[in-house]
Amino acid sequence: MPDTAPAPTPPFARPTLHMLAGRWWLVLLRGIVAILFGVVAFAWPGLTLVTLVVFYGAFAFADGVLAIGGAIAGKGPTSARWWLVLSGVLGLAVGAIAFVAPGAVAVALLIFIAAWSIALGVMQIVAAIQLRKEIEHEWLLILAGVVSVLFGGLLLSQPLAGALAVVWMIAAYAIIEGIVYIAWAFRLKAWRDKKAAGAAVAA
Repeated sequence: MPDTAPAPTPPFARPTLHMLAGRWWLVLLRGIVAILFGVVAFAWPGLTLVTLVVFYGAFAFADGVLAIGGAIAGKGPTSARWWLVLSGVLGLAVGAIAFVAPGAVAVALLIFIAAWSIALGVMQIVAAIQLRKEIEHEWLLILAGVVSVLFGGLLLSQPLAGALAVVWMIAAYAIIEGIVYIAWAFRLKAWRDKKAAGAAVAA
């Protein structure tokens, strides 16, 4: 008879999950920052493309700091933290470029933002696949990854769209991503609490 046993969890998935669950509030904070950015971008009257680039650069920089902070604060092997470090470094790079030359490279930076979003989305999807045996509702992280990839693809296809259209695209993406991050953070917290309760009973 064919072997129907479930595929084993990748060896690096459990350390990754423990690291994220132990710092679930950093994931929550990333979601809150994303939503605040999106709301302000929607509400800011007459927001120019250059201002948006600087503003998004600040958001990307903050997100990068939080991602790297989560990787440093978390415990586990390097393989469990590489995607957080990589996404954080990319975020810092986007922020730094936006601060240094926002006007001269506005369109080029939009393309870079799109590439960053696609890379981040792919890493989120890969992480969700790795963790699917360990936690429920991993589709939340997959959804975040899909949204990032779609946003990046849309921005790449329309880098010269009107400033207002670009503002709305980026703001909507940030809000959706923020909501998913917040939902994912509470799923991580629930998983951590469940494991802690199980360990207490076993003891």
